[in-house]
Amino acid sequence: MRENSDYQNVLCVRPDNMGDVIMSSPAIRALKETFGSRITLLTSAAGAVIVPYLDCIDDVIIADLPWVGTGGLSDSGLLNLTEIIKAGNFHAAIIFTVYSQNALPTAMLLYMAGIPVRVAYARENPYDLLTHWVPDKEPYECILHQVQRDLNLVANLGAGTDDDHLIINMQFSCEHLFYQKLYDLLPDAPGTSYFVLHPCVSEAKREYPVSYWIEVGKMIIREYNMPVLISGSAKEIALAETITEGIGAQATCVAGAFSIGEFICLINQAHGVVSVNTGTIHIAAARQTPIVVLYAQTNPQHTPWKSEQSILPFSVPEHLQSRNAIICHVASKYYSETVPFPEPTLVLDALGKLVGVGCNNVFGNLEE
Repeated sequence: MRENSDYQNVLCVRPDNMGDVIMSSPAIRALKETFGSRITLLTSAAGAVIVPYLDCIDDVIIADLPWVGTGGLSDSGLLNLTEIIKAGNFHAAIIFTVYSQNALPTAMLLYMAGIPVRVAYARENPYDLLTHWVPDKEPYECILHQVQRDLNLVANLGAGTDDDHLIINMQFSCEHLFYQKLYDLLPDAPGTSYFVLHPCVSEAKREYPVSYWIEVGKMIIREYNMPVLISGSAKEIALAETITEGIGAQATCVAGAFSIGEFICLINQAHGVVSVNTGTIHIAAARQTPIVVLYAQTNPQHTPWKSEQSILPFSVPEHLQSRNAIICHVASKYYSETVPFPEPTLVLDALGKLVGVGCNNVFGNLEE
C-alpha cells in the first residue's frame, strides 16, 4: 500500500446497474489497496443492492441520476445531492463510464460539490470540469473489456492491484437462509446439484425466446437428470413461471424467492448457469460458476471476466436497436451480419463443454 494523503477519502461514481458496479469493483479495489482509501460509491438504487457483498466499498450514496436512466432526480434533488457530496469532504472522485456514456454531467455535479480531484474519460475537452482528463479512444481505436477500461482509468492516479478478478463475498447468514429455502423448494432432493436458467432481462432487446428457454430446460434435464431452477426477480415471476410450466417435471420457479445475498449463494452452488447478458453473469464470473451467456449484440465489452464461460451471440432486432450514435457505430462495424438466436442444441453443447457431458451421454451406449 502506498500512502497518498490526497486520496484517503475517495468517491467512486458508477450510477448504473448491479452488473456495472461488479465490473468496476477491481478498479475500486485497486484504489483501496494502493492508497488505503476509504471508498464511498455513488450509485443507483439498482446498483446499490450488490454493495454489501463487495468489501472494497465502505459506504454508499444512492441516487438515480437523470442522465443515466429515466425516473432520475429532479433539479432540487440534484441540488440536495450536491450538498450531500460536499459534506463528504472527498479528496478525489473517479467517474466510471461505458464508452457510450458522457461523464461530463457527473463531472459538473462533482465540480459543484467542490471535490478537488476529478478523474474520468471524455472525448471532448472538459476544461475545468475534470482535473485528470483521460481522452476516450473507445470504441473508435479499440474496445476494452469494461473491467480493463476501469482499471486503466484508476491507473492514471497510480492505482493498481495484483488480483483483478471479480470478487463477491458470501455472508454466512445468507448461506443459512439460502439452504433453508432450497430445502423447501427441493424437498425431494435437498442436497442435489442443479442448473440455473436466468431468462429475465432489463431490456427487451436482450430477450431470448420463451419457447427456446423451455426446450433448453427440457434438454438439460434429459441430459443431466438434475433439477433446473428458473430465476428472476419478484417482478419477473410471470415469465419464470411460464418457462417452468413449459419445462415440466424437475423444473422449479425460484423467481423472487431469494434476497440478493441468497441469490449469490444460488449461483455459487449451481452446477452451471445459462443466462442472458445481465448482472447474473457477473455474479457467476465472480464465484467462478460455469456459465453459458445468450448474448445480445449490444455491449461487446460486458462478457464475464476471467471465468469459465461460453458466449452465444444473437442480433438485436432492428426496431429495438439503440439510437446512440456510438453504439450504432459499433453495431455497424462489428455486427453487420444478422445472427439468429442460438438453437437449444447449441446451448446444451456449450454447457457440456464447460461442465462435462451428462449421464445420458456417459451411459447411453450400454443398452446397444
